[in-house]
Amino acid sequence: MRDLSDTLLDWYDVHARVMPWRTAPADKKAGQRPDPYAVWMSEIMLQQTTVAAVTAYFQRFMARWPTISDLAAAQDADVMGEWAGLGYYARARNLLKCARAVVDEHGGVFPADHAALLKLPGIGPYTAAAISSIAFDLRHTVVDGNVERVMARMFDEHTPLPAAKPILTAHAAALTPQKRPGDYAQAVMDLGATICTPKSPACGICPWHDPCIARAKGTAPDLPKKTPKKPKPIRHGTVYLAQRDDGAWLLETRPDKGLLGGMLGWPGSDWVDVRTPRPTAPPFDAAWTKLPGDVRHTFTHFHLILDVMVARVTDEVPDRGRYLSRTEFRPSDLPTVMRKAFDLAQM
Repeated sequence: MRDLSDTLLDWYDVHARVMPWRTAPADKKAGQRPDPYAVWMSEIMLQQTTVAAVTAYFQRFMARWPTISDLAAAQDADVMGEWAGLGYYARARNLLKCARAVVDEHGGVFPADHAALLKLPGIGPYTAAAISSIAFDLRHTVVDGNVERVMARMFDEHTPLPAAKPILTAHAAALTPQKRPGDYAQAVMDLGATICTPKSPACGICPWHDPCIARAKGTAPDLPKKTPKKPKPIRHGTVYLAQRDDGAWLLETRPDKGLLGGMLGWPGSDWVDVRTPRPTAPPFDAAWTKLPGDVRHTFTHFHLILDVMVARVTDEVPDRGRYLSRTEFRPSDLPTVMRKAFDLAQM
């Protein structure tokens, strides 16, 4: 097993992907240590999101809040606004909670202790293992989708996910070396992202070409097996976009709990599973007009279809929300589904 990890680390030393949150192997050899703050930030952002989507967000966050103390002192609305468009907004709320916990309970320094990391808001087993391994070079097994795919193919494991997770994690743990576990964890992820890809894996240039059982049996493209997912339900709702004559838009801050919690959004109805939602009162009486077309967006567990109602108003006082002036309102601060409604209103 040690020979396999050494082979992969040799490959990683040459082919490691360059990422703004990563400390390159050559820099580590020169004595540079990973920044736990950057490692944590990237891991939270990368949950259920791609490297390509995260990079610009990470760079903006680090430029605006270069230390965890800076982030802990930030206004919630500013952080949520910068996060807009990245999705899974509970992560942004936990980002702030965790930053404040690290400052209040650990003097602004991430604990190297794995158990202490697990007690921080928003840090589960995967993230704690990733921070322990990548930031502190402790031997913890890091298993994401890329690692699962590599392990399933290396050992020709046909048990479908998610039932196969404990089996694949055990394989990954057995391969994790005592030395350079952080680099090794990133090496396996890089292998899955660049060579052992979901479709058409480049087995010919893989550093684990020879020992890979699925490659030898010709089953690699079919792995990992996955249990078929149930179809996502479709929910429906309505949003109300009101603009005053002075250009201000009516928005509200959504409740902290639930989807898009703490984010700016348009007043609207509940999102329900029936085609014609029960009528929800608009924020005030006005000459509301339904726009042609609709807004469609997919969340983790359901598809959403929204009708968009618009009105031009003078000085109506809303029952909910507040007006944001032209200088206060930035469409980029809206979560994606709300920005889609805004874009439809601009057409």
